[in-house]
Amino acid sequence: MKLFEHEAKTIFSKYEIPTPRGELVTSPAHALEIATKINAPVAVKAQVLAAGRGKAGGILFSTSPREAELAAKKLLSTEIEGFKVRSVLVEEKVPIEKELYFGITVDRSNRCYVAIASSEGGIEIEEVAAATPEKIVKVFIDPLQGFHLRHARRIAKRLGYSGSRMQNLATTFLKLYNVAMDCDAELAETNPLVETPEGKFVAADARLITDDNALYRHPEFRERLMEEAETELPPLELEARKRGLAYVKLEGNVGVIGNGAGLVMATLDAIQLYDGSPANFLDVGGGASADVMAAALNLVFSDPGVEVVFVNILGGITRCDEVAKGILEAKRRVGFLKPVVVRLVGTNEEEGRRILTEAGIHVLDSMEEAARRAVEIAKTGG
Repeated sequence: MKLFEHEAKTIFSKYEIPTPRGELVTSPAHALEIATKINAPVAVKAQVLAAGRGKAGGILFSTSPREAELAAKKLLSTEIEGFKVRSVLVEEKVPIEKELYFGITVDRSNRCYVAIASSEGGIEIEEVAAATPEKIVKVFIDPLQGFHLRHARRIAKRLGYSGSRMQNLATTFLKLYNVAMDCDAELAETNPLVETPEGKFVAADARLITDDNALYRHPEFRERLMEEAETELPPLELEARKRGLAYVKLEGNVGVIGNGAGLVMATLDAIQLYDGSPANFLDVGGGASADVMAAALNLVFSDPGVEVVFVNILGGITRCDEVAKGILEAKRRVGFLKPVVVRLVGTNEEEGRRILTEAGIHVLDSMEEAARRAVEIAKTGG
């Protein structure tokens, strides 16, 4: 989950990482008010979840409150990388002696976090790495040992700092690491991290991407995610998110319900193997209850483009008898609005098959056979 810059900076500030004075606004008049209160040159920054915002014209600088008002008016009427600008951050323009980069991210090949720093900030770190790799400092973080002030000092020294500035910079590095750990971040970075003429370090920009799998530990993020979804997501995907289902709308006519992302992907491939076209990706996850299965079926039934629904369950922690009960519960509530093909294998398989068979629902045990049957139904309406 990506956080907006203003959200990331609010979190940074809680960890005493200096950020520019500023405020989020949604109207030109409010931008005028905040710029007047700051009483200094300001940056007006579009709040969108897209990288490369500056290159796309999403950051404007103003020397007066009136200019800030006009800049906000311009940005609030535009789109950047397909995202409509609904708010802008008006903040003090920080005096710059030098621009640095620092970030904490996940190195999946080494299975650990890595701290990345550079004496060249303000541009994409990938560009720096390609053009001047010697200016990149990477420190792999032992997951058992963690990242401590001594590690941060080494990085600051390798960037050419000493004395009190080195200490201040290292402290900022350590604080950002703590942000990353406490927020379960996949990425926490500041670019540029501005060194001021007075020797202070200010996070002029901030990015924070949290791990979706850890959102249960961060209810404050989940609430914002739902607010964003209500304005950005199509109705079916919004309904799925509210019910805790992983759903993506596709262009075909064979609805798909499975448990586990890998199995669902294999199901999509099997449908295409038999010249069919999947209508969606829907993963009910492990241990899906009868209520979850009923909700999933109702969701797929509500897609007018679906001609048939293929339920593909490989029971591990998901019990086949619970899946069967969910299928019958959906039938009881709204009926089978579309034909349903069921493949059911795994834990409590015999009981699940018995429940469905007694209700007159035929169950297959081969994914290939079930996929072929679903495609035939979609093509013939049989």
